[in-house]
Parts: sequence; structure tokens; C-alpha cells
Amino acid sequence: MKLCMIGAGYVGLVSGTCFADIGNQVYCVDNDVSKINKLNLGISPIYEPGLNELIKKNYLAKRLIFTTDLNKAVNSSDIIFICVGTPTKKGSLQVDLSYVYKSVKEIISVSKSKKIIVTKSTVPVGTGDEIEKIIKKKKKKNFEVISNPEFLREGDAIRDFKFPDRIVIGSNNKKIFKKMKTLYNTLISKGAKFFTTSRRGAELIKYASNAFLATKITFINEISNLCEKTGVNVEDISLGIGSDNRIGSRFLRAGPAYGGSCFPKDTKGLVSIADKNKIDLSIVKSVIKSNQNR
Repeated sequence: MKLCMIGAGYVGLVSGTCFADIGNQVYCVDNDVSKINKLNLGISPIYEPGLNELIKKNYLAKRLIFTTDLNKAVNSSDIIFICVGTPTKKGSLQVDLSYVYKSVKEIISVSKSKKIIVTKSTVPVGTGDEIEKIIKKKKKKNFEVISNPEFLREGDAIRDFKFPDRIVIGSNNKKIFKKMKTLYNTLISKGAKFFTTSRRGAELIKYASNAFLATKITFINEISNLCEKTGVNVEDISLGIGSDNRIGSRFLRAGPAYGGSCFPKDTKGLVSIADKNKIDLSIVKSVIKSNQNR
């Protein structure tokens, strides 16, 4: 298939390179001229084990194209993935969606044929609805808007893309599922579960997943404090409770507070979504506070 990744940052670059490596033609478009020039020289702006090699391999095979030309990238592709940043707004818990909406407006302004717009970026529930409003306001009809959240861990992103536990596709048009299943068929054949839901469902799955994992980290960190006071080895506790299949051992290693680019902003983002809907996510709020204290 012919794909376009809007944003050559962590998500866009890793996903685009991996999509190319499984046989698709992929345009990675970014407005950062310096970044695109470096990528065309085989220099990755991020470090991820194995990424440089995959970039060079697929660039030489002409399956991976880096450009600042949005018009060409969009009109040479069937499916457009939005992979831009969704940071936390300064001084609040809310998610900054300005980069997402800017990308949507740019896509519909240059597109000359029917496209599927996919939010790969982590976005709050209802973002797809807002994107549709932007499209309708511009009196455009040639677009389908779906959600396909990413689940990539820094350091293991290539493996996570190629051997995922599940692929989540959210759409209000069930006809789209077939096309997306075809796109991901190589990964599904290796054992990945193809999970379909509503667009809002897919948007919330990503936030709920990250908040739950952050909760596991925070829980074992608090238990480690108790272990220190009672003379117990926290690793024994982790192994003991992690051996329960209902719980699992992953994300039960005591250590520093959780960090990275996702858990801090996504736990806050989920609380912001809940507050907007007048729901008190007391557990997630406690996780955020405990993590800040640690």
C-alpha cells in the first residue's frame, strides 16, 4: 500500500520505517528541513536500536521517502497517518491538539482524492469527531477518519511494531476494517490480535492502557517502601505477585518514578478527559501524586 506519515518524529519515523520494511511505499513528511536532509543522508534524528539500518535498507529500496513536500506525499498515498506531538498544555492537565488539527487542515487543503486519515498520535476521546467537524466545515467529503493508536516502547519500538500483542483499529465505518486488516496482514499472520472497536473506543484504549501500566509501576514502588521498613526483598514480592496470571510480571519492577514521553502526559490527559466529563478518576489522580512524590 501507499502510506504517508505526517511527522518524522519518534512515532512517525519508527512506524513509517517498519511499514516500509514489510513492503509498503511510505512517505515520511516533516516541515523540519534539517531533519529531512539528515534522514536523506541516512542520519536518524532519534536513537532506537536497529532503526538506522532499517532506514538505510528501505531508503535504498525506494520504499521509504523523506520529504517536506506535503502535497506530493499526501497525493501519492492512500492512507495518511497523523504522527505529530500531543503534549500536555503548560500549566494544566489538558492535551495540546494544535499540531493534530493543523495537520488535518493541511491534509484536506492539498488532497485531490479520497483518503483515510488515521490518528496514530495519542489523542483524547472525541478527537476524531472534532477532525470530522473540521472536514465538514471545509465542505470536504473524500475522507474517512479512524483511530489506530501506537504501543511502542522506547528501546524496543521496532520489535513492538513487528510483533505486537494487538493492533487496535477504531472506526465508525466497518468497511474500513477490511482495508486496515490488509495493511497489517503480515503482522496478524505472526500472531498479533486484530482488535476492532468504535473510533472513540480506540482513542480511550491507549489512555487506559498507559494509565493502568503507570498504576502497576506506582503500586510496586509503594510496596517497595513498605519492604524497606519491614526487611523484605521487594524482588521476591514482585516475583510472587507477578506469577499470578491475572496480574503478570511486567511493569512490576520497583525503582524510580515512571517517566518517559508517554506515562506522565497520558495519565494527566486521562484525568483531564474525565474532569471534562465530570468523572473523578481518584485512582489515577493518586497514581500521579504518588509518582510526583517519588
